[in-house]
Amino acid sequence: MKIIAEIAQAHEGSLGMALAYIDALAGTGVDAVKFQVHIAEAESSIHEPFRVQFSMQDETRFDYWKRMEFSKEQWKLIKDRCDEKGVEFLASPFSNAAVDLLEEIGVKAYKIGSGEVNNFLLLEKIAKTGKPVILSSGMSSYSELDKSVDFLKKKGVEFSVLQCTTAYPTQPENYGLNVIPELKNRYGVVVGYSDHSAKIETCIAAAALGAEILEFHAVFDRRSFGPDASSSLEIGEIARLVKSLRELEIALKNPVDKTENTKYKDLKNIFEKSLAVNKKLPVGHILKFSDLEAKKPKGMGISAGCFEEIIGRKLSRGLEQWEFLKEDDLE
Repeated sequence: MKIIAEIAQAHEGSLGMALAYIDALAGTGVDAVKFQVHIAEAESSIHEPFRVQFSMQDETRFDYWKRMEFSKEQWKLIKDRCDEKGVEFLASPFSNAAVDLLEEIGVKAYKIGSGEVNNFLLLEKIAKTGKPVILSSGMSSYSELDKSVDFLKKKGVEFSVLQCTTAYPTQPENYGLNVIPELKNRYGVVVGYSDHSAKIETCIAAAALGAEILEFHAVFDRRSFGPDASSSLEIGEIARLVKSLRELEIALKNPVDKTENTKYKDLKNIFEKSLAVNKKLPVGHILKFSDLEAKKPKGMGISAGCFEEIIGRKLSRGLEQWEFLKEDDLE
């Protein structure tokens, strides 16, 4: 199971903040820390509208992307910090120029954001690198996704697909957890879940349903400034989530065989019960359901599971209240 924490734009254009996020997230046990590489001139224009009108300091979204940019030297520092902390540096490029930059920095794989799934120019650029692709399906119908998948297959690109709902934060009725097995059956590849719910249980549920890649946004505090803060997990939550996912991973790799239970033999002897009578009964009494009780431990007489077989049978001797009932006590 691959666990990816996405910093995205939570660093607010600050190199120091970006490095602080890497340090904090490395301590949670995630496998990868993901960034978004935005080069304003290459991917946007002054005509791009805001997805969320949150920023008082950026007149246009183009200005926002410009403010979020890091230089190549700064990206190298970010990549080096990930290497030092033992987490994979992962990034989503939003232009061909960003791919060129990431190739210089050095990445093992590429994450394709939901809005780029049908950007075949970008997919072609990434395909030429020969590196694996993680494809987020957030805004795509199956017909659109099929085209992207076919494109990647024709190019010989190794890829995985993430179920994702592009809503911030995503509400339970829109999680689309049912899509996880659908994607696996449809494409026969590794499938994952990209979360925007800001709840740890969503990723746990996704993993239980077969997601092998889990991605979520990270933030120091959900009250932070930024478009993704309200749909992100905080550092403490991420640590708890990673612990839960690792335990779930162990569980999923160790299926229990319910046809075999010999290891419970001693416990069964303690917890299971034997039949007893709940009142003093005379010799010759014909046993009724209302005469019986089940008492611990097992093995003190007739098993409680066999009560139907002794109803209607006659006692060969008198029994005291709460005495265990044995086969020798019956005619």
